[in-house]
Amino acid sequence: MNLLILIIIFTAIGGLLSVMAAAVFLLLKDHHRNAVLPHGISFAIGALLAVAFWGLIPEAFEKVKPDHFQTLSATILAGILGFFVLEKLLIWRHCHHGSCEAHGDEHDGHGHSNMKSAGALIILGDSIHNFVDGVLIAAAFLTDVQLGIVTSLAVAAHEIPQEVGDFAILLDSGYSRSKALFYNVLASLTTVLGGILAYFSLEDLHDSLPYFLALAASSFIYIAVADLIPSLHTKTDMKTSLQQIVLIAAGVLLICSLQTIAHNIEFT
Repeated sequence: MNLLILIIIFTAIGGLLSVMAAAVFLLLKDHHRNAVLPHGISFAIGALLAVAFWGLIPEAFEKVKPDHFQTLSATILAGILGFFVLEKLLIWRHCHHGSCEAHGDEHDGHGHSNMKSAGALIILGDSIHNFVDGVLIAAAFLTDVQLGIVTSLAVAAHEIPQEVGDFAILLDSGYSRSKALFYNVLASLTTVLGGILAYFSLEDLHDSLPYFLALAASSFIYIAVADLIPSLHTKTDMKTSLQQIVLIAAGVLLICSLQTIAHNIEFT
């Protein structure tokens, strides 16, 4: 089979599996989904931070020479500050005022104000991350077909819990179920785009790949720390707090475990 066709098929697998997982969440009844949503946010925090610190940032530093470490660190910092500015612009766009303390009441009265911009950022960050995944999968296929297949399956495995968490964030941000699913699919398609572009111009993309990874990491860090964690502080009872901690830890452990398994398979 043509190598490009293989790359397209296997870069699409991750998106398909993540959409299927999101669709399962979509099929839950409203009261069940509302009960699960807060837990999904906690899990997503752990998953996002684990992907950033355990996967993206180490991978980015592995791909640059030591004399570029400072530039790469500056890219992460610039990304975090840039996403802060971007979120400000999104808030102003929805609010139409320079200051908007009552912003939450303007949307839907359900506390989605602080999360609305998080939804837009999660789509952007996930698109960048998926694009880079597509580049990595294509690079593996161009090295060896078997390695490409294993890499694509490993990518899909660690994408599923993250995409389910992302879907929870989009719903909690006030997106309808159909729009959340649509944007999840749209973000997933960037994996295929990354794979196709890498197939035709891998040499050109190779030098900029660490900086794509750094920007994806900065977006996930910013979303988790600036948007999602504050939303957990609205409930302070001991039982809820312990549940949040356990689910954050579960998100971290699952992503780290999958990354470790994928790494071991790749070098076996």
